[in-house]
Amino acid sequence: MSHHQELQGKVALVTGGSRGIGAAIAKKLASEGAKVALSYSASPDAAHAVVAEIKSNGGDAVAFQANAADSAQVAKLVNDAAAHFGRLDILVNNAGVFELLPVTEVTDEVYNKSFDINVRAVFAGVREAAKHLGDGGRIITIGSVNGQRVPFNGGALYAATKFAVQGFTRGWAREFGPKGITVNVVQPGPIDTDMNPASGDFAPMLIPGLAIPRYGKTHEVADLVAFLAGPNSTYITGAAINVDGGMEA
Repeated sequence: MSHHQELQGKVALVTGGSRGIGAAIAKKLASEGAKVALSYSASPDAAHAVVAEIKSNGGDAVAFQANAADSAQVAKLVNDAAAHFGRLDILVNNAGVFELLPVTEVTDEVYNKSFDINVRAVFAGVREAAKHLGDGGRIITIGSVNGQRVPFNGGALYAATKFAVQGFTRGWAREFGPKGITVNVVQPGPIDTDMNPASGDFAPMLIPGLAIPRYGKTHEVADLVAFLAGPNSTYITGAAINVDGGMEA
Protein backbone atom coordinates (compact mmCIF):
# COMPACT_ATOMS: atom_id res chain seq x y z
CA MET A 1 0.00 0.00 0.00
CA SER A 2 1.51 3.32 -1.01
CA HIS A 3 -0.78 5.65 0.96
CA HIS A 4 -0.29 6.49 4.64
CA GLN A 5 -2.10 3.81 6.65
CA GLU A 6 -4.22 5.46 9.33
CA LEU A 7 -4.74 2.26 11.34
CA GLN A 8 -1.18 0.93 11.45
CA GLY A 9 -0.60 -1.02 14.67
CA LYS A 10 -4.32 -1.27 15.50
CA VAL A 11 -6.33 -4.48 15.92
CA ALA A 12 -9.96 -4.63 14.81
CA LEU A 13 -12.73 -7.18 15.28
CA VAL A 14 -15.56 -7.15 12.72
CA THR A 15 -18.53 -9.39 13.55
CA GLY A 16 -20.33 -10.91 10.59
CA GLY A 17 -17.34 -10.18 8.41
CA SER A 18 -17.69 -12.93 5.82
CA ARG A 19 -19.88 -11.10 3.27
CA GLY A 20 -21.68 -7.91 2.36
CA ILE A 21 -21.00 -4.80 4.42
CA GLY A 22 -18.97 -6.73 7.01
CA ALA A 23 -16.54 -8.11 4.44
CA ALA A 24 -16.12 -4.64 2.91
CA ILE A 25 -15.37 -3.20 6.36
CA ALA A 26 -12.83 -5.94 7.17
CA LYS A 27 -11.00 -5.34 3.86
CA LYS A 28 -11.04 -1.55 4.26
CA LEU A 29 -9.69 -1.61 7.83
CA ALA A 30 -6.96 -4.02 6.70
CA SER A 31 -6.07 -1.74 3.78
CA GLU A 32 -5.56 1.05 6.35
CA GLY A 33 -3.06 -1.14 8.23
CA ALA A 34 -5.20 -2.74 10.95
CA LYS A 35 -4.88 -6.40 11.83
CA VAL A 36 -8.39 -7.77 11.44
CA ALA A 37 -10.27 -10.57 13.17
CA LEU A 38 -13.64 -11.35 11.63
CA SER A 39 -16.42 -13.65 12.72
CA TYR A 40 -18.84 -15.76 10.73
CA SER A 41 -21.74 -17.95 11.75
CA ALA A 42 -22.42 -20.31 8.86
CA SER A 43 -20.13 -19.47 5.93
CA PRO A 44 -16.55 -20.55 6.67
CA ASP A 45 -15.55 -20.57 3.00
CA ALA A 46 -16.62 -16.96 2.50
CA ALA A 47 -14.88 -15.89 5.71
CA HIS A 48 -11.63 -17.62 4.79
CA ALA A 49 -11.81 -16.07 1.31
CA VAL A 50 -11.92 -12.59 2.92
CA VAL A 51 -8.93 -13.52 5.10
CA ALA A 52 -7.04 -14.83 2.06
CA GLU A 53 -7.75 -11.64 0.08
CA ILE A 54 -6.52 -9.45 2.95
CA LYS A 55 -3.35 -11.52 3.28
CA SER A 56 -2.72 -11.47 -0.45
CA ASN A 57 -2.77 -7.66 -0.23
CA GLY A 58 -0.14 -7.69 2.50
CA GLY A 59 -2.46 -7.48 5.48
CA ASP A 60 -3.04 -9.73 8.47
CA ALA A 61 -6.41 -11.32 9.25
CA VAL A 62 -8.00 -14.29 11.00
CA ALA A 63 -11.53 -15.72 11.02
CA PHE A 64 -13.39 -17.15 14.01
CA GLN A 65 -16.68 -19.04 14.02
CA ALA A 66 -19.19 -17.55 16.48
CA ASN A 67 -22.96 -17.58 16.75
CA ALA A 68 -23.97 -13.96 17.42
CA ALA A 69 -27.18 -15.18 19.09
CA ASP A 70 -25.13 -16.73 21.91
CA SER A 71 -23.59 -14.13 24.22
CA ALA A 72 -21.07 -16.62 25.63
CA GLN A 73 -19.75 -17.22 22.09
CA VAL A 74 -19.63 -13.45 21.48
CA ALA A 75 -17.57 -12.96 24.65
CA LYS A 76 -15.22 -15.79 23.66
CA LEU A 77 -14.87 -14.26 20.19
CA VAL A 78 -13.77 -10.90 21.63
CA ASN A 79 -11.22 -12.58 23.90
CA ASP A 80 -9.97 -14.88 21.12
CA ALA A 81 -9.42 -11.90 18.81
CA ALA A 82 -7.57 -9.96 21.51
CA ALA A 83 -5.47 -13.02 22.40
CA HIS A 84 -4.61 -13.79 18.78
CA PHE A 85 -3.25 -10.32 18.02
CA GLY A 86 -2.25 -9.33 21.56
CA ARG A 87 -4.64 -6.39 21.86
CA LEU A 88 -7.97 -4.96 20.70
CA ASP A 89 -8.52 -1.37 19.58
CA ILE A 90 -11.59 -1.38 17.35
CA LEU A 91 -14.85 -3.30 17.71
CA VAL A 92 -17.24 -3.23 14.75
CA ASN A 93 -20.61 -4.78 15.60
CA ASN A 94 -21.88 -5.70 12.16
CA ALA A 95 -23.59 -9.10 12.47
CA GLY A 96 -27.32 -8.70 11.96
CA VAL A 97 -30.55 -10.36 10.92
CA PHE A 98 -33.51 -8.85 9.06
CA GLU A 99 -37.05 -10.16 9.51
CA LEU A 100 -39.93 -8.52 7.66
CA LEU A 101 -43.21 -9.57 9.28
CA PRO A 102 -46.43 -8.03 10.53
CA VAL A 103 -46.76 -8.06 14.33
CA THR A 104 -49.32 -10.87 14.27
CA GLU A 105 -46.77 -13.17 12.61
CA VAL A 106 -43.83 -12.41 14.90
CA THR A 107 -43.47 -15.47 17.13
CA ASP A 108 -41.55 -15.32 20.41
CA GLU A 109 -38.81 -17.30 18.68
CA VAL A 110 -38.49 -14.78 15.82
CA TYR A 111 -38.59 -11.88 18.29
CA ASN A 112 -35.89 -13.44 20.46
CA LYS A 113 -33.63 -14.23 17.50
CA SER A 114 -33.84 -10.65 16.21
CA PHE A 115 -33.03 -9.13 19.60
CA ASP A 116 -30.38 -11.77 20.41
CA ILE A 117 -28.43 -11.08 17.22
CA ASN A 118 -29.12 -7.38 16.59
CA VAL A 119 -29.05 -6.13 20.20
CA ARG A 120 -27.76 -8.59 22.79
CA ALA A 121 -24.73 -9.56 20.66
CA VAL A 122 -23.79 -5.88 20.49
CA PHE A 123 -24.23 -5.57 24.26
CA ALA A 124 -22.23 -8.75 24.96
CA GLY A 125 -19.45 -7.71 22.59
CA VAL A 126 -19.08 -4.27 24.12
CA ARG A 127 -19.26 -5.62 27.69
CA GLU A 128 -16.33 -7.94 26.90
CA ALA A 129 -14.40 -5.46 24.74
CA ALA A 130 -14.48 -2.95 27.62
CA LYS A 131 -11.84 -5.13 29.31
CA HIS A 132 -9.49 -4.72 26.36
CA LEU A 133 -10.07 -1.27 24.82
CA GLY A 134 -7.86 1.58 25.93
CA ASP A 135 -7.41 5.26 25.11
CA GLY A 136 -8.06 5.72 21.39
CA GLY A 137 -10.36 2.70 21.30
CA ARG A 138 -13.34 2.64 18.97
CA ILE A 139 -16.76 1.00 19.18
CA ILE A 140 -18.77 1.18 15.95
CA THR A 141 -22.11 -0.52 15.45
CA ILE A 142 -23.78 -0.98 12.09
CA GLY A 143 -27.36 0.08 12.68
CA SER A 144 -29.86 1.04 10.01
CA VAL A 145 -31.62 4.12 8.75
CA ASN A 146 -34.69 2.19 9.98
CA GLY A 147 -33.49 3.18 13.44
CA GLN A 148 -34.99 6.55 12.56
CA ARG A 149 -37.61 5.88 9.95
CA VAL A 150 -39.66 2.85 8.89
CA PRO A 151 -41.02 3.52 5.40
CA PHE A 152 -42.60 0.10 4.85
CA ASN A 153 -44.96 -2.40 6.45
CA GLY A 154 -43.57 -5.26 8.52
CA GLY A 155 -40.43 -3.44 9.58
CA ALA A 156 -41.32 -2.77 13.22
CA LEU A 157 -39.32 -5.59 14.81
CA TYR A 158 -36.17 -4.81 12.82
CA ALA A 159 -36.57 -1.08 13.48
CA ALA A 160 -36.97 -1.69 17.21
CA THR A 161 -33.63 -3.51 17.33
CA LYS A 162 -31.94 -0.65 15.48
CA PHE A 163 -33.52 1.96 17.76
CA ALA A 164 -32.12 -0.10 20.65
CA VAL A 165 -28.53 0.06 19.43
CA GLN A 166 -28.90 3.82 19.03
CA GLY A 167 -29.86 3.99 22.71
CA PHE A 168 -26.88 1.86 23.71
CA THR A 169 -24.58 4.00 21.56
CA ARG A 170 -25.64 7.26 23.18
CA GLY A 171 -25.42 5.84 26.69
CA TRP A 172 -22.08 4.13 26.09
CA ALA A 173 -20.62 7.32 24.64
CA ARG A 174 -21.02 8.79 28.15
CA GLU A 175 -19.50 5.72 29.83
CA PHE A 176 -16.50 5.36 27.56
CA GLY A 177 -15.78 9.04 26.78
CA PRO A 178 -13.65 9.67 29.89
CA LYS A 179 -11.50 6.68 28.86
CA GLY A 180 -10.78 8.20 25.43
CA ILE A 181 -12.97 5.65 23.62
CA THR A 182 -15.57 6.78 21.09
CA VAL A 183 -18.86 4.98 20.44
CA ASN A 184 -20.87 5.57 17.26
CA VAL A 185 -23.52 3.93 15.11
CA VAL A 186 -23.41 3.92 11.30
CA GLN A 187 -26.86 3.68 9.74
CA PRO A 188 -26.92 2.42 6.15
CA GLY A 189 -29.86 2.98 3.87
CA PRO A 190 -30.37 0.63 0.93
CA ILE A 191 -26.99 -0.96 0.17
CA ASP A 192 -26.50 -3.46 -2.65
CA THR A 193 -25.85 -6.77 -0.84
CA ASP A 194 -27.14 -10.34 -0.92
CA MET A 195 -29.61 -9.35 1.82
CA ASN A 196 -31.08 -6.44 -0.15
CA PRO A 197 -29.86 -6.48 -3.76
CA ALA A 198 -30.24 -3.42 -5.98
CA SER A 199 -32.15 -5.71 -8.36
CA GLY A 200 -34.47 -6.92 -5.60
CA ASP A 201 -38.14 -6.40 -4.78
CA PHE A 202 -37.54 -3.39 -2.54
CA ALA A 203 -35.66 -1.28 -5.08
CA PRO A 204 -38.67 0.14 -7.00
CA MET A 205 -40.17 1.29 -3.68
CA LEU A 206 -36.99 2.67 -2.10
CA ILE A 207 -35.18 4.40 -4.96
CA PRO A 208 -37.81 7.14 -5.57
CA GLY A 209 -37.38 8.20 -1.92
CA LEU A 210 -33.62 8.72 -2.20
CA ALA A 211 -31.85 12.00 -2.96
CA ILE A 212 -29.17 10.01 -4.80
CA PRO A 213 -31.36 7.67 -6.86
CA ARG A 214 -29.39 4.45 -6.58
CA TYR A 215 -28.47 1.81 -4.04
CA GLY A 216 -25.31 2.39 -2.05
CA LYS A 217 -22.19 0.26 -2.41
CA THR A 218 -20.66 -1.64 0.50
CA HIS A 219 -17.41 0.33 0.26
CA GLU A 220 -19.38 3.55 0.86
CA VAL A 221 -20.32 2.22 4.30
CA ALA A 222 -16.84 0.79 4.92
CA ASP A 223 -15.18 4.12 4.13
CA LEU A 224 -17.16 5.86 6.88
CA VAL A 225 -16.42 3.07 9.36
CA ALA A 226 -12.69 3.40 8.60
CA PHE A 227 -12.88 7.14 9.23
CA LEU A 228 -14.66 6.63 12.56
CA ALA A 229 -12.08 3.96 13.46
CA GLY A 230 -9.18 6.26 12.69
CA PRO A 231 -7.29 9.15 14.27
CA ASN A 232 -9.29 11.95 12.63
CA SER A 233 -12.60 11.28 14.40
CA THR A 234 -11.53 11.76 18.01
CA TYR A 235 -14.32 14.27 18.83
CA ILE A 236 -17.17 12.31 17.25
CA THR A 237 -19.02 10.13 19.75
CA GLY A 238 -22.59 9.20 20.56
CA ALA A 239 -23.44 9.93 16.95
CA ALA A 240 -25.80 8.13 14.57
CA ILE A 241 -24.50 8.81 11.06
CA ASN A 242 -26.58 7.88 8.03
CA VAL A 243 -25.09 6.47 4.84
CA ASP A 244 -28.41 6.45 3.04
CA GLY A 245 -28.28 8.40 -0.21
CA GLY A 246 -30.44 11.08 1.37
CA MET A 247 -33.32 8.80 2.38
CA GLU A 248 -33.67 10.98 5.48
CA ALA A 249 -33.16 14.29 3.66
